[in-house]
Amino acid sequence: MERLIILDTETTGISPNDGHRIVEIGCIELVNYRKGDQRQWYLNPDMEIPREATKVHGITNEQVADAPRFADIADSFIEFIKDDKLVIHNASFDMGFLNSELSRAQKPNIKSDRAIDTLAMARQKYPGSPASLDALCRRFKIDNSNRTFHGALLDSELLAEVYIELMGGNQFNLDFDLLTTPSTVETAAQSGGTNKAEKKLEPLVFPKRKWSVNSEEEKSHQEFLQVISKKSGKTPIWTT
Repeated sequence: MERLIILDTETTGISPNDGHRIVEIGCIELVNYRKGDQRQWYLNPDMEIPREATKVHGITNEQVADAPRFADIADSFIEFIKDDKLVIHNASFDMGFLNSELSRAQKPNIKSDRAIDTLAMARQKYPGSPASLDALCRRFKIDNSNRTFHGALLDSELLAEVYIELMGGNQFNLDFDLLTTPSTVETAAQSGGTNKAEKKLEPLVFPKRKWSVNSEEEKSHQEFLQVISKKSGKTPIWTT
């Protein structure tokens, strides 16, 4: 079972080196390329949120005045992401902020090799083309009409779909759907700024297909095996 964490943050500014902090974290679990559990934390950054930042993500000082600090949710955040890979758009930005907050909370930093950067993936796959999250949503026809503001959980939802498309998209989903069928148990709870949902996958078993071969096809096959045997000097392994 492959478990990935789609992750995004919203912040008070563009660099933790300038003292800026995280105000929202959104995470979505992707198990075998299917969305599962999710988490969302709004955080009090212990600083004024600049007006320019609020214009981007819509989060105001009043909205997070009573929210927990990062140190308060650090353990639950670490427990949720575990040791799994993190899928992030422009990973260096979010990783810089996360590790800054983890250091401040006296928690181990996240190693850079855990990040899968979809921005780098998109630039490699479509060189010279726009690679923002909005641009990739347009390319893959993913509905982002609700994205009036940037939001960590909303952007994680969109990024999950973008990542699946970058990995093969609809053709991949079609192949995967032939192998599994979802048996879904969903629970929703909102406490302390978190959302939860669980999904369970069960195998789907198909009967063997029987292929009929006519005499002409059988004759051609045997002649082909003789050609292989003559050229290689060995008997083809599927005849033994």
